[in-house]
Amino acid sequence: MKKRVAIIGAGPSGLAQLRAFQSAAQKGAEIPEIVCFEKQTNWGGLWNYTWRTGLDEYGEPVHCSMYRYLWTNGPKEGLEFADYSFEEHFGKQIASYPPRAVMFDYIEGRVVKAGVRDWIRFSTVVRHVEYDEAAETFTVTAHDLVEDHMYAEEFDHVIVASGHFSTPNVPEYEGFSTFNGRIVHAHDFRDAREFAGKDVLVMGSSYSAEDIGSQCWKYGAKTVTSCYRSAPMGFKWPDNWQEKPALVRVEGKEAVFKDGSRQEVDAIILCTGYKHYFPFLPDDLRLKTANRLAAADLYKGVVWVHNPRLFYLGMQDQWFTFNMFDAQAWYVRDIVLGRIEVPQDKQVLMADVREREEREEASDDVKYAIRYQADYVKELIGETDYPSFDVDGACAAFYEWKKHKAEDIMAFRNHSYRSVITGTMAPRHHTPWKDALDDSMEAYLMN
Repeated sequence: MKKRVAIIGAGPSGLAQLRAFQSAAQKGAEIPEIVCFEKQTNWGGLWNYTWRTGLDEYGEPVHCSMYRYLWTNGPKEGLEFADYSFEEHFGKQIASYPPRAVMFDYIEGRVVKAGVRDWIRFSTVVRHVEYDEAAETFTVTAHDLVEDHMYAEEFDHVIVASGHFSTPNVPEYEGFSTFNGRIVHAHDFRDAREFAGKDVLVMGSSYSAEDIGSQCWKYGAKTVTSCYRSAPMGFKWPDNWQEKPALVRVEGKEAVFKDGSRQEVDAIILCTGYKHYFPFLPDDLRLKTANRLAAADLYKGVVWVHNPRLFYLGMQDQWFTFNMFDAQAWYVRDIVLGRIEVPQDKQVLMADVREREEREEASDDVKYAIRYQADYVKELIGETDYPSFDVDGACAAFYEWKKHKAEDIMAFRNHSYRSVITGTMAPRHHTPWKDALDDSMEAYLMN
C-alpha cells in the first residue's frame, strides 16, 4: 500500500513540506499520499492575519499572533525562498523590509504556483495522535469544524508543523487583577492605534517587545516604557521611551519597578514569550523544549529521537526562517522517500542532539548564533536537492541589520540589502518606516 503522511499545520513550515513533496513529484518521484491538517480557514499560519483574539468562530483558540501593522523585523534577503525569489513573484525587486500583507502575498504565491492546496484540509483540528508500535502506524484523530465531525485515519509518518508562537506565556504580577487599565499579551495585540495618546508599559526585552513598543510609538503613544528581567535592549530610544528593570507589582495605575522607580501607565503589553504546546500529542511523542537553537530530542533538528517516524519542523529559535524551514522540509521528505537513512541506534541520535546543544552553549554572542544556524542550514541543504544559495550572504545581511539597529532603532528598516538568490540590490523604500502609516500592499509597492 502507498505510504500516507500527515502534516499538522499549513503555516510556513507546513507549506515548505508540501512544496518539498511537490518538488519531488515534479521531478518524477513517487511520493506518498499527503494530508495536511490546518485549523484555520486559510493557509499562512501566523501570517494569516485575523482581527480575532481569544477564540475563533468555532470556539477554538486563535492561532494568529500577527498584528495589523507588522513589518518584517529582519531583512527579507535573509529569508528568501531559494526556488522562488521576490523578483519572480512581484516582477521586480522590492525594498528589504516588507509589511505583513506583502509577505503573505509572497508566501502564498509559491504554493499557489506549486498547486498544493488540494492536499490541505482546512478548518480541521488534530485532536489526538497515537502510535501503534506493532503496526508502526499513527492514528490521527481530527475534528472537521465546519461539519462538527470527528474521525480517525492511519498514517505511516506524522510531521508536526504547528509552530511555537501561538500559545502565550502569561505571567501573574501583584496588582494585575486591580489594574485600572488594559492588560494584553502580544499574542492578542492587533492594532497600535488603540494605544495612541496612552502611556504604555511593554514587558520584555526581546523582539516582540522591541517591535510592539516601536509600533505603539509610531502610531502615537504618549510614552513607552519597557522593562527587562536580565538585560535592557539598550538601543538609542526616542525621547519618550525609557527602559526600566523588572516589574515588581502594580498599584492602581502605577507600575513599580525593581529599582524602586514608578511609572503611571494606561496599558500593559506582555511581550513575555510563547510555549511549545502540543496538546494533541501524548507524552511519548510530545516535544518539550526551551526556545533555543538546538531544540531538545530532535536528531538533525527534525527527527524525534524517541520515534524516528515522527518529525518536527521549525521548532528552533530562529534567525533564518523560511529558507531554514525549506531545508528541514527537504531533509524530512528525503527520509520519508528513503533517500536518507536515519541511524537505528538511539544513542547515536541522542549524541547528535547533545553535540548540537554543546555547540550552541559554547558562546552567547549574536554573530556566533547567526553563524551557528547558517551552518545548520548548509548542513541540511548539502544532503538534499534543495537549490543551493548564498547562506554566507544571508549572514552578512543579518550582521548589517544588527549594525543598523544599533545605529538607529527607528530607522533600520530604511536600509537595503542585496538578494542572495538573484544578486539584485533592493531599492530604498519610498517612505521612511516611521512615516509609512499606510502599509497596505498597494501603498508599499507604489513606485
